[in-house]
Amino acid sequence: MKLWLELLVFALVIAECRPEDTVDQPDKHVTEAEGGSVALQCKYTATTTTPELFWYIQRANEIPKYMLRKNKYGGDQGTEFQERFHSEVSSDSVPLLIKNLRVSDSAVYYCALQPTVTETHSALTQKLSSVLITIF
Repeated sequence: MKLWLELLVFALVIAECRPEDTVDQPDKHVTEAEGGSVALQCKYTATTTTPELFWYIQRANEIPKYMLRKNKYGGDQGTEFQERFHSEVSSDSVPLLIKNLRVSDSAVYYCALQPTVTETHSALTQKLSSVLITIF
């Protein structure tokens, strides 16, 4: 059942996009050494003042997995990602800092934007971008 819930949440986050809302990860492939740290950049523009920003990880041969959600008031994080993964949202970015890199951190990382639904726009709207990390 948990797998279906994760797939549903991921599908909702990438379902529909508004042209005014954008998200971009300028680095498309990052290579780092095990034990080091990396900051994955994610720049965004949003038409709402309270956008919800998400990070997902997709390891080889797995479905994307929810990591964390951030907004200007706080957020939440998956249990597996609380120790070494950290993110803070600013007015135009939500970088993901990964400390003490492990080979198992090699994956595709998705940054997603989900603006708050407004009265005039009842559909869930968002954007998605990704970066591949290789740890050696």
